Amino acid sequence: MAERSTAAVDVADNGGDEPLTAKAGKATTDGAAESQTTKSPAADSLSPAQKETPDTDGEKQGGEPSYSTPELHSGHKLARRYRLEECVTRLDGFSSWRAVDEKLRRAVGVHILPSDHPRARSVLAAARSSALLGDPRFVQVLDAVEENDLVYVVHEWLPDAVELTALLASGPFEPHDAYQLVDQVSQAMAAAHREGLAHLRLTPGAVLRTSTGQYRIRGLAVNAALRGISADGPQRTDTEAIGALLYAALTQRWPYENDAYGLTGLPKGVGLVAPDQVRAGVHRGLSELAMRALINDGATASRQEPPCTTPDELAKAVAAMPRIRPPEPSFTAPPEYQRSTYQPISHGRPAARPGSPLAAQAAPTPPPPLQTRSGKALKWAVSALLIAALGLGSWQIADKLLDDRNTTDEPKTSETAAPGGTGDVPKAPVPLAIQGAQEYAPDGRPQNAAKVGASYDDDTASDWRTGYFVEGPELVPSVKEGVGIVYDLGSEKEISGASIALRYVGNHTTMTLYAVDSLSPSGSVNSMERIATGQTNGSNLTLTAQKATKSRFVLLWMTAMPFSPRDGYNGAGHKQGIADVKFTG
Repeated sequence: MAERSTAAVDVADNGGDEPLTAKAGKATTDGAAESQTTKSPAADSLSPAQKETPDTDGEKQGGEPSYSTPELHSGHKLARRYRLEECVTRLDGFSSWRAVDEKLRRAVGVHILPSDHPRARSVLAAARSSALLGDPRFVQVLDAVEENDLVYVVHEWLPDAVELTALLASGPFEPHDAYQLVDQVSQAMAAAHREGLAHLRLTPGAVLRTSTGQYRIRGLAVNAALRGISADGPQRTDTEAIGALLYAALTQRWPYENDAYGLTGLPKGVGLVAPDQVRAGVHRGLSELAMRALINDGATASRQEPPCTTPDELAKAVAAMPRIRPPEPSFTAPPEYQRSTYQPISHGRPAARPGSPLAAQAAPTPPPPLQTRSGKALKWAVSALLIAALGLGSWQIADKLLDDRNTTDEPKTSETAAPGGTGDVPKAPVPLAIQGAQEYAPDGRPQNAAKVGASYDDDTASDWRTGYFVEGPELVPSVKEGVGIVYDLGSEKEISGASIALRYVGNHTTMTLYAVDSLSPSGSVNSMERIATGQTNGSNLTLTAQKATKSRFVLLWMTAMPFSPRDGYNGAGHKQGIADVKFTG
């Protein structure tokens, strides 16, 4: 059941027509199809944008036929590779399964529907379009195939992720967590809409949070195609859905009258109330942002800022907000030291009982130090050694003075000094081991925090990559102040330079090394101590310091990056990747 909640396969239960808990008992695993009603009891919980398009889930409306779900069972194999394990949804002619990819030995999710289903063509097209996006912020479509009268879509299974539905059940979010949610989801959906892809079913069940704190969106284009959903304004629909997610995160309430996704709706007849009026202590800026994203009769919470009608506008509004810092960690004071009641133990003689002769007899007093026979011998030996050392030292001093007097008038030869003013040979650079690293994102928008370790793992085949930016190559000031990683050398070391292996070439890449105070540096980049800076058009960059600088933590900061075409990781734009970093001292 823990995996089912995070598998990115449960399309019907996350549809938004009922709370997730209400339909949990309806998902079948034995192959029996569920009966459907013609009207959802929670239809009023849908947003106005979602109500514009009727939800044609194959229900019998006006004599339309319903479609039978393919009769499959646990253990059935697709393409001699995907073994079905558990059916988690069976609805309206399609079913969703947890399966195993026996070729790569990993869990996957599979949607299956008959090839003669009227939505089969649109599901295939949506799945293939979503797969081409290749954005890691979305649950990836791995395969989309028509075979043996079946159409099936294979996608990632994320056992370590948690649905937003489960996170909201435990209470409202802290301001920093809510900020991260709206920031990451709006940026991801803005990137999808730039490629012509919409979600249209962006509910709490469609958003997952991984163990690293990154949000992943599942069912891009595919969920809507499976349910036969379309919209006249897809960007407005997805923007309002993001606003509803933010509203729920701030208040633990659903922003419509009916209950949905395990959340209580707003009181009937009061309309859409701003989050900071529903719950005390809500961040004012985030409250206004949620109201700007939601449809509110053309108005906003303050009636001063224009509404956000596209995910891109919402992402820019989030970026324009003052950064919300995470709460300070609370440290528990260690318990006070308890002095032990140590009792000396006498060895070699029995313990004396009270009243016995042994108890009355006092232990013999040990002699004073160095008053024994061996102690006296030791004193004489030390005295003799001191006298001999003083005599030898006096003789060496006198001999030295006589030599200096005899050589006063002799000409002296001088050695040629090295260019630095000393006769020492310059030291060879010493490699410095990296003990850890963390992405540095002062604007609260990390690029790829989960892959930082790939930038220093001695394997150039793996790397840490940035997102892609339309403007460039300079990031400052139009895009952001820069992107970078802070590396931990384990202890304070002398840093003389670095060599960086890069993923992309072209235009120019500009990088600078700074000495910083921790993995999460305080202050602005301009206030940090600069070690070295450099620029390259190739795939390698060597940075050399004018003088060695001592620090435990080093920030590698990138302020310009080349333009590269679309690849399997992200779209065309200004981007860069770090394949390997080596520091020298």
